[in-house]
Amino acid sequence: MKAIIITGLSGAGKTQAIDCLEDMGYYCIDNMPPALIKSFIDLTANGKGIDKAAFIIDVRGGRLFDDLKESLDELKKDDIDYKILYLEASDSTLLRRYNETRRSHPLSEGGTVAAGLKKEREMLGELRKQADYIIDTSNMKTAQLWEEIKHLITSAESRRTFMVNIMSFGYKRGTPMAADMVFDMRFIPNPYYVKSLRPFTGNNAKVSKYVLRHQVTQDFLVKAVEMIDMLIPFYMQEGKFSLNICIGCTGGHHRSVAVANELNKRLQEQGRRTTLEHRDL
Repeated sequence: MKAIIITGLSGAGKTQAIDCLEDMGYYCIDNMPPALIKSFIDLTANGKGIDKAAFIIDVRGGRLFDDLKESLDELKKDDIDYKILYLEASDSTLLRRYNETRRSHPLSEGGTVAAGLKKEREMLGELRKQADYIIDTSNMKTAQLWEEIKHLITSAESRRTFMVNIMSFGYKRGTPMAADMVFDMRFIPNPYYVKSLRPFTGNNAKVSKYVLRHQVTQDFLVKAVEMIDMLIPFYMQEGKFSLNICIGCTGGHHRSVAVANELNKRLQEQGRRTTLEHRDL
């Protein structure tokens, strides 16, 4: 039996995660009392045709959730192969999702969603440290989350497991909340002041050529790739399997777009998995 424990913050995408694993052939149970995991595995070990299962276990279980540590210790003792998948997102993202669905947080107890999230992060702190995989879903659509989970579960090659999410943006609309790294491209000469280039974006070949022809741009890209390569192994040691890199300029139309495209290209040429988004186009 291969078992996956899906846990994390309420609203971070656990339901979407278990839907993905169900499509991958896992027998899935939502809101499983932790004390019953071992019993379920013992039950299905006797020729029931189930060789992999996924369980959502979170704070909705109330006092039953307190049994999780003891249950995991029991699984280790019996050499049962299990992984912990922890989903999280920024507070601003979770608050927006709760506002859109108009649901209450399971720990709010009549209070605010923000208070419930704070309490939940505290309760899950130790479990997060034990997680084999941690996914920040702040900037992820469902399809991207599914792709990430499939690679994490099926890929044995760590280099191909780590995801680098690249986003261009304009400072006029603020810095993205979920950024791990922010690079400011306003040191590069601005195509906006070239009349023939102003109407286009960094996706245009002429604009891109203008931005990339400067030696300072090339030097930056070399150093940025070197730094990303250096840091990824350390992020993975801390249980992080994605990195959000945000590249900004004044309006988010020219320099940041061209540089984000080129950085994405260079990382993919290395064999890295990436996503690319231009927030302000």
